[in-house]
Amino acid sequence: MQGVLTGFAVIAVVIGVGYVLGLRGHLGPQGREVLTKLAFHVASPALLFTTLATADLSVVFSARLLVTALSTVAVAGAFVAVGVARGWGVGRTTIGALCSGYVNSGNLGIPIAVYVLGDASLVAPVLLFQLVLVTPVAVTILDLSRGGAGGTLWRRLLTPLRNPIALGSLAGVAVAASGLRVPDAVMDPVTLIGNMSVPAVLLAFGIGLCGSTMPLRGVERRPVLLAVALKAVGQPAVAWALASGVFGLRGPQLLDVVVTSALPAAQNLYTYASTYGVGERLARDAILVSTVVSVPVLVGVAAVLG
Repeated sequence: MQGVLTGFAVIAVVIGVGYVLGLRGHLGPQGREVLTKLAFHVASPALLFTTLATADLSVVFSARLLVTALSTVAVAGAFVAVGVARGWGVGRTTIGALCSGYVNSGNLGIPIAVYVLGDASLVAPVLLFQLVLVTPVAVTILDLSRGGAGGTLWRRLLTPLRNPIALGSLAGVAVAASGLRVPDAVMDPVTLIGNMSVPAVLLAFGIGLCGSTMPLRGVERRPVLLAVALKAVGQPAVAWALASGVFGLRGPQLLDVVVTSALPAAQNLYTYASTYGVGERLARDAILVSTVVSVPVLVGVAAVLG
């Protein structure tokens, strides 16, 4: 249980620092916006590039990845279906779908993988799937939904190449696939910049909490409840059913895929919502509530399957 508690403690401390910064106004009225833009346009693309450029792409063909992909599609599709029926809009529904299936595989998934699963590399399949496929597709939809890609078909098809998050991911995959080694003189400063991503996202999230109303209130209550239910309960349940019933995974392999699926919604989803100016309250509340709810869920999963 140490890995679960350690991961959540680290996140809580940094978010708390952001909350204090916002409360005291040390970064000024534009502090959250500056941190968000820094993370989205500079630090996160750098982090995605350095992560993927040195990744083992053979994990793409693993059973773990198939379970991750199918469970993500299942819960995200469920949210999309409800969002379409309710008329929540493309951008808002996209953010909600991400909150339903996009797990915190980085700053929370890695320590949990180390302390609970015993191997940090076990989080690689979900990390690669989200960075290589989910993120570029999602940000492209968000770009198109606000008309940022222009009106021509050609410009719309090139939308991922104008988005820094998608561009960083695709560039990292290209380097890994080619087998090229990026010189240290290039990789070291990019790595240094990328190391700002997680702290910037968490600090911006903490600042965003300052002066905000309690979660699960207002017009976003139902979308938040749906996203949290799908994330905390639906995704690990689907992952367990697929892993054990379809792919025949047992023991540590089964524990691996269920634990990673039970991770809460990632904090960088708030950055996407803030950058595109859509579903910010939905993202903030879903991330906060799913993080709290996932603690007993992860403890229970580790106890039952561990």
